[in-house]
Amino acid sequence: MKTIDRYVYAVTRRLPDAQRKDVADELRSLIEDMVYERVQDRDVTEEDVEDVLLELGPPRNLARKYRGTKKYVIGPELYDLYTMVLKISLISTVAAFSAVFVIQVILNPINIVDYFVNYLVSFFTILPMVFGWTTLGFALAEYFGNGALAKLQQDKEWKPSNLPPVPDPKRQIKRREPIAGIVFYVLVIVILAFSNDYFGIWIFREDRFAGIVSFLNEDTYGSFLVVILIVFGFGIVKECLKFFYEKWTYSLVGFTAAVNLFSIVVVLFIMTDALFWNPNFMNELVQHGFVIKGSESYETIRLIWEQLTFWMLILLIFGLLWDVIAGWMKVRKAK
Repeated sequence: MKTIDRYVYAVTRRLPDAQRKDVADELRSLIEDMVYERVQDRDVTEEDVEDVLLELGPPRNLARKYRGTKKYVIGPELYDLYTMVLKISLISTVAAFSAVFVIQVILNPINIVDYFVNYLVSFFTILPMVFGWTTLGFALAEYFGNGALAKLQQDKEWKPSNLPPVPDPKRQIKRREPIAGIVFYVLVIVILAFSNDYFGIWIFREDRFAGIVSFLNEDTYGSFLVVILIVFGFGIVKECLKFFYEKWTYSLVGFTAAVNLFSIVVVLFIMTDALFWNPNFMNELVQHGFVIKGSESYETIRLIWEQLTFWMLILLIFGLLWDVIAGWMKVRKAK
């Protein structure tokens, strides 16, 4: 019966991955035995199943008995997933730092000692940040999914009809989606926080590296950095919650909409501020001999540079809005 499947799903989704299959088989067998013991020789009805499930109690309580757990900031239900996501985040961070270090050494091997020192120091700044945002995301999932908010609902009368449906695989959030999102946010944080001076046009003369014309205003960029890190940090939290929910819900859509709306406002504020961009970008290109002032290529690059902010805004806003719209559409289809 679908009610039994829904109950088993509601219990096992609260357990670590290693337990789910065994508990599902055991619980399904237990429920079937209790049902047939109740009905004896007559046909099983939906009411019989509901009576047995009421006897077993709310899925949350039964899952807690299987886990044998009490209070946690991040409980066993989420711990395996938490450690997996944390490993992905930290590996992505280390890989990004290592790639930047290799690029720096290739471009300017003379300063390899300075680059190596910066490489080591950076781990003491960015790794705690990534660890903190990831932990915050799962702590929120624990709180809203299994903690204080859930306890407020325990006083309400529980009924099997309140069980959530077993999610349609087509409506679920595939794990590769939040994994890709976390990797993206981590890479952006590393680049913008520690490699922003490499964010520009690389100039080579006679196959040798001659310098970089930065897109960003190095004199004022630091004043924007904290806000940028907060925006992308909340992006990591959002992806962590996708891991927890496993499927789009109105709650997840609402949180995603709030985070993305905040991101859009901040992005609009930053990217439309002239102090964020390099005011001498075109002059520096001319000084490096990349273009000749007044030439056709100069005018083409100048036009692209002037339109860069607009199109970057369009792409970012579209991506953030589509994230919310796609989630909302999946919830509506599931309904």
